[in-house]
Amino acid sequence: MPEPTDNPTRPLVRVTGAARHAWALLTDRPLSLYAVSVLRIGYGLLYLVFLLREFPHRDAIWGPGSPWTPDLARQLFDQTGWVSVLTLSDSRLHFELCYAAALVVSVLFLLGWRTRAVSVLFAVVVASFHARSIFMTDGGDNLVLLMALYLVLTASGRRWSLDARRARRTPARRRRLPALPPRLAASRTTLVTTLHNCGLLVIGVQVCFLYGAAGLYKVQGGTWGAGTALHYVLNLDLFQPWPALSHWADDQALAIAVVGYLTVLLQVAFPFVLFGRLKYPVLTMLLGMHIGIAVLMGLPLFSGAMIIADAVFLPDRFWIAAGRLARRALGRTEEPQPVRGEVPEAARGAVPKQGGPVSPVRDRP
Repeated sequence: MPEPTDNPTRPLVRVTGAARHAWALLTDRPLSLYAVSVLRIGYGLLYLVFLLREFPHRDAIWGPGSPWTPDLARQLFDQTGWVSVLTLSDSRLHFELCYAAALVVSVLFLLGWRTRAVSVLFAVVVASFHARSIFMTDGGDNLVLLMALYLVLTASGRRWSLDARRARRTPARRRRLPALPPRLAASRTTLVTTLHNCGLLVIGVQVCFLYGAAGLYKVQGGTWGAGTALHYVLNLDLFQPWPALSHWADDQALAIAVVGYLTVLLQVAFPFVLFGRLKYPVLTMLLGMHIGIAVLMGLPLFSGAMIIADAVFLPDRFWIAAGRLARRALGRTEEPQPVRGEVPEAARGAVPKQGGPVSPVRDRP
């Protein structure tokens, strides 16, 4: 007998089913492992290049010789609650050791060595340098700090890392953890998976807020509505790394007006196109926008941080195909062997499922 259309329990059933689906999506398997690995590699490399670039000026920015002295920084920390390992001592030796350690941590994070522990150290490094000279930071520094904190929650070392390489090559009997009771092992796996997916969700929401807020803020400005905002930006001496190039771009009046309107449209529409194929052309245009910001305005750190953050919205099948193309370009045709107990993603088209019997070895981050 067909169910009456006015069944009062139907909405409750739908809500319950949606809640179960959301809970399964959150706890069943870690999502976008390749995407978070790209974020780990990207931010590790970006911060390493940043530290190397500023190496000749490190003392003037963060060291004891900075106009913003360690004592002034500590006084500000008392008001703001920030902390920094760089202000634990005023000695130059302490600062140089911290700087060297920051370089090493960035390299290890980039390579994915003991990623769970190193990701925490990387977050401490980024937060310490950010807080030490906070008046020298910009939006790019803020985004790198946020992403470093969020990546602590994720299993960013399971793909394209030294940890993943070791897990493939080390015999299971040599890397087996002490046996855990089945329920405890299952709880551990669920906790790790949930933290990873929550971190991934927070990263995606953060990027959506950045674009949405930036677009809505621009809509309120008269210069963006008139199509002249980029004209004023291109004539700011502070953002003219190559004045001749900026002046040439400013001469293209129609082009910069169109780019200005398109920028606002892309940023406002970004959160609404993420669940369809339209996101691919939008991400491509945003990539061009960030490259333009890096070249014309001299903001490579900000542009690099945004480009890397956008990578989280590309599915794993994209990164698997990109990795295959990279191996072919390098003359390496062999496919990486999966960790014992895992099914290759390329064969399944998805990340390995973590349901069913739990193996502490297989599911170790």
